[in-house]
Amino acid sequence: MKLYLVQHGEAYPKEANPDRPLTDQGKEDIDWLAAFLKQADIRVDRVIHSGKLRALQSAECLAKAIAPGVELETSGLINPNANPKVFDWQSESWDRDTLIVGHLPFMAKLVSHLVIQDETRLITAYRPGTAVCLELNNDAHWQINWMIRPELLR
Repeated sequence: MKLYLVQHGEAYPKEANPDRPLTDQGKEDIDWLAAFLKQADIRVDRVIHSGKLRALQSAECLAKAIAPGVELETSGLINPNANPKVFDWQSESWDRDTLIVGHLPFMAKLVSHLVIQDETRLITAYRPGTAVCLELNNDAHWQINWMIRPELLR
């Protein structure tokens, strides 16, 4: 079982556009990530996003590449300042490879919570458009399988 934890692509600042859609660079970075994941033959059975426009746009693009036909799910538990322990409560339903598209600081805290059980010690250097792949090992512990940032794909 794998989790693909993605921070949405670069978005406009709130002052420029209160809806905060992806910038052209943000769209390009997510397109590059989608192409990379597709080329790596990654497929997921679930796609979850926060419902915020920038996460939805990112999730839609990624889902076209690695989850064709999968209906996107919205979760209010993965907003920027949400508690990763509350989201982890649902982990018993994580029985399929899943893509989760959200925000900082939540995504970085979720990785730390799942891998080292301490969301206050950040172990990943997220930036917009970053993907972290976690894999559930045989001992039922999460470990980082890989991480890729957008500047490596350009």
